Amino acid sequence: MSDWLYSDTVKDHFTNPRNVLMEDESVFPADGRGQTGNIKCGDQMLMLLKIKDDIITDVRWKTYGCASAIASTSMLSEIIKGMNIRDAYNVRPEDLVEKLGGLPDYKIHCSVLGDKALRTAIDDYLAKTGRAGMLKEAATEICHCLGITDKDIENAFHNGARTWEDLQQATKIGTVCGGCKDKALELLHEFAHIYGM
Repeated sequence: MSDWLYSDTVKDHFTNPRNVLMEDESVFPADGRGQTGNIKCGDQMLMLLKIKDDIITDVRWKTYGCASAIASTSMLSEIIKGMNIRDAYNVRPEDLVEKLGGLPDYKIHCSVLGDKALRTAIDDYLAKTGRAGMLKEAATEICHCLGITDKDIENAFHNGARTWEDLQQATKIGTVCGGCKDKALELLHEFAHIYGM
């Protein structure tokens, strides 16, 4: 294929993904488990973490997603090994896209799956260790099908989303049932007033 739209780093992580949960690892002793996405729209992510003294010592993941989702999560799984959970919680999709050498604009939203699954897994670990909510962002779920929050929409706004189409491209919001469109558009309007853009 002569018109390959991805960097060599993306190609490497797609064709040789790191830390994928293998079939023979069906009993990966995870301290934190996170699952996000919706199989109805073709993207779903499972992330499993081993954590000791709040340091991520190992990670496994599995996805039903595209090349960009696979490459982004592979990169994420490498970055967070050895990282404190507080720092890992703050890794954002933009960080992954930069380390991958970029993604086509219409594929940026695919990097969100791993990021969301990671935070869900860390939240799960904190709940199991009696510290529920310690790092959890105060957020309101807007898209119940995909677990997209007002914080996700605000982040998309800061990254240039100004229309429903922009927001869908950035987050995949509304691609399952669409029942969140009115509330999401209200938030975009609100952020435009708050931030004067």
